[in-house]
Amino acid sequence: MRKLCPNLERGDALDTVLEVPIPEEMFARGGGGGGSRGSRFGCTNVKAWVRPNASYRSGDGEPCSMSRSELQLMLGVIGAPLIPLPVDHAKQSPCSVLCEQLKADPIESSTAKYILQQYIAASGGEWALNKVTSMYAMGKVKMTAAELNSSDAGGGGNGSRHRGGKKGRKGGGEVGGFVLWQKKPELWSLELVVSGCKISAGSDGKVAWRQTPWHQSHASRGPPRPLRRSLQGLDPMLTASLFADAVCIGERSVDGVECFVLKVEAKESSLRARNSGSVEIIRHTVWGYFSQRTGLLVQLEDSHLLQIKSGGHGSVFWETAMESRLTDYRAVDGVNIAHAGRTAVSLVRFGDSSSDGGNTRTRMEEAWNIEEVDFNIWGLSMDCFLPPSDLKESKDAQDVAVVKAARPPPIRIPAVAVRVGPSQVAAVNTDDSDSLIARSRQSYRHSAVLQ
Repeated sequence: MRKLCPNLERGDALDTVLEVPIPEEMFARGGGGGGSRGSRFGCTNVKAWVRPNASYRSGDGEPCSMSRSELQLMLGVIGAPLIPLPVDHAKQSPCSVLCEQLKADPIESSTAKYILQQYIAASGGEWALNKVTSMYAMGKVKMTAAELNSSDAGGGGNGSRHRGGKKGRKGGGEVGGFVLWQKKPELWSLELVVSGCKISAGSDGKVAWRQTPWHQSHASRGPPRPLRRSLQGLDPMLTASLFADAVCIGERSVDGVECFVLKVEAKESSLRARNSGSVEIIRHTVWGYFSQRTGLLVQLEDSHLLQIKSGGHGSVFWETAMESRLTDYRAVDGVNIAHAGRTAVSLVRFGDSSSDGGNTRTRMEEAWNIEEVDFNIWGLSMDCFLPPSDLKESKDAQDVAVVKAARPPPIRIPAVAVRVGPSQVAAVNTDDSDSLIARSRQSYRHSAVLQ
């Protein structure tokens, strides 16, 4: 990973510090020339690579080997997904709570709490985990995608409806880098750059937001939730807090490793807070696979089912299943951190019989490696987690609209003239629902659906 890029305008100037480190592969693609000439050519390629809107098209001279829709879908799904449940700051030290409830809970719940006790001990112990107040992580990602139509899954037969999936690419996927800053679970900030597209996401403890080149800053529905990437072996205390109310559903072998399986489901109140008039989240479930030998988290799975209602076209269902395999645990300041892993995603759309493609299935993969991890970062203040200015302006406008809608009408004005009804109240809470419905009619172009 490179953090500096030579100044292309002046040879005697200082190097440019990159906001997000660039993998060495991006420089290697610049050409076969060695020495400083090859390095400068690689930096010239990177300069075009990070230029705004440079990767929206797939053509000659551009580093992206995917179409715009493929890249949007892949980054929208894998880039910055959130966990299904908001984690309370008070639950960040669950050991005492687990011990108190160990005897009173049913056998499935008490077994899960005992497994979490072993996980906390294997991750470094409560004393070491409680010392962590903030975290910085920098790493490299490699993403690949393959489309599969429903007719492909059925195998042979008449080949007239067989479309063929894009299972392989010459470039072997798109590479990029990310930087994650976190201060307890409610404050976090992520910057991810892949093939010239930069995704920014974060939470200031009051609202979780995301910003992409193709979509303006927008906040997620419901209370702010932590980032799923933190559960992939980076934050053991957050993982223990998420599974504090889980149940043990049995045992399973993962790549020859015997594991206990814990399951936690999002509550109805949490799902309702994320719903809108046209979008309904039916379920969101998370499974954790904890090694019986080491006690560490080996695999993380989550699945959620989404229903989009469109008038005259019925309902479209989207089911997303993510499976993350965690490897290469290393101790950093006494805390065991997973430094490598791979996530496989299956995205299925069904129920829209009027669309041309019928049911569709898309599979994506992400492999990541953690290059640097550090804890207790000095100078990491609230200013580091502020939302974008356009999101703040939109939120302020909504707050003003709420105040105007809640203000009682003057007494002397006739009741007929006062029409502060459901239409105005609903307008205060507008979000991506209209765009979601429109995108649900365009095959698999849905990054915002999976928010």
